[in-house]
Amino acid sequence: MTSNSTPPGLARFNALEEHAAHAALHEACASTAWARRLLAARPYATTDALYAASDAAMAELTAEDLAEAMAGHPPIGRPKPGDPTSAREQRGMAGASEELKAEMLELNLAYQDRFGHVFLICATGRTGEQMRDAVKERIGNSPEQEREIVRTELGKINRIRLARIVEED
Repeated sequence: MTSNSTPPGLARFNALEEHAAHAALHEACASTAWARRLLAARPYATTDALYAASDAAMAELTAEDLAEAMAGHPPIGRPKPGDPTSAREQRGMAGASEELKAEMLELNLAYQDRFGHVFLICATGRTGEQMRDAVKERIGNSPEQEREIVRTELGKINRIRLARIVEED
């Protein structure tokens, strides 16, 4: 592969029919507006161009779009049964003690009561303790601060999930 050729996984994504590409994007992020923006910009010459488009689309999401995106994420410590993506991303909670899992459940509920949505963090590579500490720190934020943190965390998650789509050979 030469440096100016499109990577095979990205070429495959670019060539997908609209509905199949939309389905793949929806698996990465439940925001319809985000997926539409990424679809509209196909084909992508590089994965960096795809990531930049994702970041730009994320920056433009409304509060309603963010709520739609967050609705696709299970609470930390409770990955969706049968969903290998959330299980993989939340691996740091898998070996957590029962005490930590119970504490995380309480914190998730308190966070959800305060902000009206699940606590969202890019969990990949984080320990259960790091996620617990993050929710404890963020629960004191204003709704506006938290919305922007969630936007950033979603952007990180989307990049990881997009990489899985386009980097598989």
